[in-house]
Amino acid sequence: MTTALEPKLLVADADAAIAFYTRALGAEVRRRIADDDGVVNHAELTLGAVGFALAQSVAEWGWHDPESVGGSPVLLVLTVADPDATADRLVEHGAALVIPVEDRPYGKRQGRVRDPFGHLWVISGKPR
Repeated sequence: MTTALEPKLLVADADAAIAFYTRALGAEVRRRIADDDGVVNHAELTLGAVGFALAQSVAEWGWHDPESVGGSPVLLVLTVADPDATADRLVEHGAALVIPVEDRPYGKRQGRVRDPFGHLWVISGKPR
């Protein structure tokens, strides 16, 4: 058996989130499953070799998106070849810049954005 960890992001609007992640990050949709009412309860996306899932928040199930609970306590760290360009692209598509991308004293080039669904992303790469 292989061990794997795949984050599942809960969002207020799953189809809008799928559109954002495909446009802003170049993610590809592997699977999208919706119930009879059109609520997306599972979608799988890939960024190269990295996978993540997302679903529409459903309060009755205890599935709450960051905006409905006052923000996200989790940082998603995305390591890319060009963190500046990636952060810029995220902001162009609606993310908010929280911390600018800069060389950090611990040997990485990083910044932070909040996507339109409340998730916090640390965009990381090698220093200049």
